[in-house]
Amino acid sequence: MSTAAGDAVQQLSGEALRGRTLFVDDTYMPAKDFPYLIGDVRAQLLLAGGQLVNDREKAQVIVEVRSGGVGIDRYEFLLGIPSIPLGTVAAAAGAPPVPITTPELALIKNSRQWGTASIALVAYWADTGEILTASGPFVGRSHREDWWFFGSGPKSISDIPPTQPLE
Repeated sequence: MSTAAGDAVQQLSGEALRGRTLFVDDTYMPAKDFPYLIGDVRAQLLLAGGQLVNDREKAQVIVEVRSGGVGIDRYEFLLGIPSIPLGTVAAAAGAPPVPITTPELALIKNSRQWGTASIALVAYWADTGEILTASGPFVGRSHREDWWFFGSGPKSISDIPPTQPLE
């Protein structure tokens, strides 16, 4: 989701906000929608030359951020035998039971994921409420597809940067 969010935010224009003090109002962002998105918007406004303040009363301009949604769609395919739950085994005293499952036997397996994020903003003068600028809505997208053949894999096709192993 962060790749899709970053792609959407990069399309926002903050040129009209250069050199002004800004308060970012995220009231119209659903609470469940990725807090990373707000951080990315704040960074984009800073890079455009805006000066962020945490007090609405000290801002020249109020920037309202809204999102049409942030999410992931997933599709999975398996040609083979899926993992089958067999039950549970009692663990040590006081510990929860341990589930027992058969291993998955995949001849061919495919997992696809699509990330989507939508973002827009409107900026207005704090003292008059008159609109200064609006940008968006913009949609960012990302995808990842993993393939396994005869237990070997995954072979990934993606626009998401790979994670770096911990050293």
